[in-house]
Amino acid sequence: MKRNQSLEVVFWSIALPGFGQLLNGQIIKGLAFIFLEFLINVSSNFNTIIMLSFLGDIEGAIEQVNYQWLMFYPCLYMFAIWDAYKFSNPKNQTPFSFLPVVFAAYFVTVGLMYSYRIKLFGLVLGPVWLPILSVIPGLLVGYIIKRLLLLFSTDRVKKA
Repeated sequence: MKRNQSLEVVFWSIALPGFGQLLNGQIIKGLAFIFLEFLINVSSNFNTIIMLSFLGDIEGAIEQVNYQWLMFYPCLYMFAIWDAYKFSNPKNQTPFSFLPVVFAAYFVTVGLMYSYRIKLFGLVLGPVWLPILSVIPGLLVGYIIKRLLLLFSTDRVKKA
């Protein structure tokens, strides 16, 4: 696939985990991701908490969320995006390319765990907004670690 097709796969994966895999021709994997998406979404009340959060009813969202189920979502979501991107083009399979996405999943999961406690400007952000804001530092930390690992691994190869 061309580079813009890799971007298309990523955007479809963002829309619904599994769609990117279907576009890549990985039917079984794509259907598995779609099944897991629906299972976790329904079991955690995710659509309800998204709707309540967008309407500004953070307390209602906190009351509705099933944290035990929703904590699976960040890893599934981020892995499905990375996997779709990785397999859309052989050039996308670079060393440590997974690290920014892995750390985004970690940070979003931790953000979810603290979502009912942490306040920003006196407001509790809840189970949608704090995890979304956690993506940015997660990607940055993962990218920095990736760059450091690439730097040190190429230095060692040059010295040997």
